[in-house]
Amino acid sequence: MSILNSNADPIVVTGMGVVSPLGVGVDVNWSRLLAGKSGVVRHDRFDTTEFGAKIAGVVPSKQDDQHGFAAQDHIAPKDIKKMDLFIQYGIVAANEALAQAGWAPQTDAEKERSATIIATGVGGFPAMTAATRTIDARGPRRLSPFVVPSFLANLAAGHISILHQLKGPIGTPVTACAASAQAIGDGMRMLLTGEADVAVCGGAEACVDPVSIGGFGAARALAIDFNDTPSTASRPFDKGRAGFVLSEGAAVLVLERLSHAQKRGATPLAIVSGYGTSGDAFHLTASSPDGEGGQRAMRQALHMAQLEPKDISYINAHSTSTPVGDAAEIAGISAVFNGRGKDLPVTSTKSSTGHLLGAAGAIEAIYSIMALRSNIVPAGLNIDDPELEADKFELVPNKPKEWDIKHVLSNGFGFGGVNASLIFSKV
Repeated sequence: MSILNSNADPIVVTGMGVVSPLGVGVDVNWSRLLAGKSGVVRHDRFDTTEFGAKIAGVVPSKQDDQHGFAAQDHIAPKDIKKMDLFIQYGIVAANEALAQAGWAPQTDAEKERSATIIATGVGGFPAMTAATRTIDARGPRRLSPFVVPSFLANLAAGHISILHQLKGPIGTPVTACAASAQAIGDGMRMLLTGEADVAVCGGAEACVDPVSIGGFGAARALAIDFNDTPSTASRPFDKGRAGFVLSEGAAVLVLERLSHAQKRGATPLAIVSGYGTSGDAFHLTASSPDGEGGQRAMRQALHMAQLEPKDISYINAHSTSTPVGDAAEIAGISAVFNGRGKDLPVTSTKSSTGHLLGAAGAIEAIYSIMALRSNIVPAGLNIDDPELEADKFELVPNKPKEWDIKHVLSNGFGFGGVNASLIFSKV
């Protein structure tokens, strides 16, 4: 693949779109990220009285924030009721990405050469749980005929494909928290093998829901000690980390060959230079303590990009703020980037957004590209007492830092032992 993804005609990103706890739109996300804003709040999506975690990363409504989300601004009212929230978020992120890319296929050939790969970790979980409650309380005859299409995991991709007439390959990785990083990798592969000329790829998630938060809480995976100070709850690489913050949102990128972008006058934003994915074959919910599977994914991405560890300027880590997961990733990074230290920034933008599960890889890919384009590393928030193993690297505590960035590595790891690493390079 390294030969196919040659410097002569690399794969580039030409469009990006985001819906996140920091707001709607790439520019507002980036400005708020650099300003040290947090999207983690004490939420009122449901009664949290009996829940340990009363906080989440919630997409703000337009009623509360001028850069917030209002489905009716983007989707016909008759269609909104057919979609769970993750689909709505995915559509809005895709609309922004495709508008920036300027890709609106007109001919049959253009439509048939446009792929759609939108991942999710959970899909329409709130719609599923609501349907169960309806059956229990009122019986199956009270279900909407749209209930199944509203929650199927592949329906974000389906709606985006129909809306924009993208008739090429369509797919939905459902690989937990690595899903949208794998969606970008899948889109890259389709371009490399000639199956498509354009790939619209990313992820969508919306499961700030009693069962999701209750389930992760039962597994003791969530932060529960910061309900009165939500913005301090997500703290990767700090000794006070004690669990992740469940969040929601969507992020979508448009990929194509440089020659294809140049032919139609599109602006390349970054090169997707490397991708690697692997399986731990170790444990359902925990990485090997040495991060061995993640090491292989990172090394595969470096090999594909024809780069050495010394060439990476910044790592946007997957680290979610769980003690076991963060330690395993730092161990993996330390092994791959042996000899690097304060010359290598390593941050996790989840300190601002919380953990978007299946959409995490895509939103962090976009933040990585913005860092690459601006030569600014976003801060790692809430780093008051850094973990010693992590502190060998430049953790950029609490304030962004200007940095000469040529290549960024972004990690995504998930339950089941799935690992995915992406490398983005300057055009």
